[in-house]
Amino acid sequence: MKRHATISLILFPALVAFAAATTSILSAQTTSQSPTPAPSAKTVETQITSPTPSPAPPPKVISVEGHLELDNIIRVEVDHLSDWAAKNDPTKLVPFLNGRAIRGVHPEEIHPDKNRLHFHLEITPENKEVWTVISPVYGVIALLVVLVTLILFAWLARTTNLIREPGPCPVPGKLRPYNLGRTQMAFWFFLIYASYVTIWLITDALDTITPSLLGLMGISAGTALGEALIDSGKDSANSNQLQSLTAEKQTLEQGIPELQTQIAALNAKSTLTPEDTANRDSLNKQLQDNRKRLGEVSAQVQILTPAASAGVSRGLLRDILSDSSGYSFHRFQIFAWTIVLGVMFVSSVYNNLSMPEFSATLLGLMGISSGTYIGFKFPETK
Repeated sequence: MKRHATISLILFPALVAFAAATTSILSAQTTSQSPTPAPSAKTVETQITSPTPSPAPPPKVISVEGHLELDNIIRVEVDHLSDWAAKNDPTKLVPFLNGRAIRGVHPEEIHPDKNRLHFHLEITPENKEVWTVISPVYGVIALLVVLVTLILFAWLARTTNLIREPGPCPVPGKLRPYNLGRTQMAFWFFLIYASYVTIWLITDALDTITPSLLGLMGISAGTALGEALIDSGKDSANSNQLQSLTAEKQTLEQGIPELQTQIAALNAKSTLTPEDTANRDSLNKQLQDNRKRLGEVSAQVQILTPAASAGVSRGLLRDILSDSSGYSFHRFQIFAWTIVLGVMFVSSVYNNLSMPEFSATLLGLMGISSGTYIGFKFPETK
C-alpha cells in the first residue's frame, strides 16, 4: 500500500493513525532580531572600506534515510549543518512531515561534522493530533474486513461448536457448553488480529507482532490444547469403561433368569439326590452373587453416564467459570488476568499505535494461571 506526499486525511476517533510522507524539512526556533538602525556616515564609510563577510548559507535538507513511519528512526542529511550549529542550538530542531511540525520530537543524535541528524518518530502529547489521521478509503476497507470477520465469528460461536465443548449435545436442539481454553484463544486472536490490521492500515508496517505476543498466543494455545487432551483422555477412558460395564450388565441380566430357571427345575423334582441339592445350593449362591454384582455395575453405569443437563450450555460466563461442582476460582483467575492484559493491550495500541511488549513477569503470571487451570482439569469430572 503506497502513501503519497499529499493525501486526503480524516480524523479516526477510535484509533491512533499515521500519515507517512516522502519529503521532510527541518525547522528551528530562532530569536527575533531587532530592527537595524539606519547607518551613520561613519558606518557607511566603514562598510565601504571594510565589507562585512557574507553570512553562512542556511542549512538545507538534502536527503532522508529510513521509513517515515511511527516508531522508526530516520537519518537526515543537512547541508551546512556544522556552520549553522556553531551559532545555533541544534537540539531545538524538529522534523516536519507534509508541512506539519512533529513537536516534541528532537534529534536523538547530532553529528555536525557529518552534517547528520537522527530522529526517533514517536507520539508525544504535543504531536498526538498530527498522527491521528487515516486514509478514508483504506479505513473503510479495513473496518469492513474486521467487522465482517467479527460478525462471522460471533454467528459461528453462537450456532456451532467453534469455541464450545466438542461432541454432540445430549439434548436435541441445544448446544454444548462454551470451552474456557478455546474462548481465551479466540479472545487473543481477534484482539491481535484487529490491532495488526489497524496498525498496518495507519503505518504501513508489517512487522508489528512482538515476541511477548507470540508467547501470549502460545500460552493460550497451549491451554486450549492441554484442556483438549485431558478431556479427550477422560472421554476415551469413560467411554471404554462404560462400554465394558454395559456389556457386563447385559450378561448379568441375561444370566440371572437362566439361573432362576435351573433352580426352579431342581425344586420341581419330588426327590432331590445329594448331587441335586449341592447343585441347587451352588446355583443359589451364583444367583445371589450375580444379583449383587448387577447392583454394583448398575450404580457405576449410572455414575459414568452424564446427566443430560451437564452437556448443555447455560450461558457464556457460567460455562467458562464453572465445572460440574459449581463456580471455580482457578477458572475465574485465568478469566480475570485475560481481561486485565486485554485492557492493557488495547490501551497500548490506542495510545502508542504499537503492539505492547509484556514483561516476562506478566507472561509468567499468565502461564501460572493457565498451568493451575490445566492442573485442576485432571480431577475435574466431565
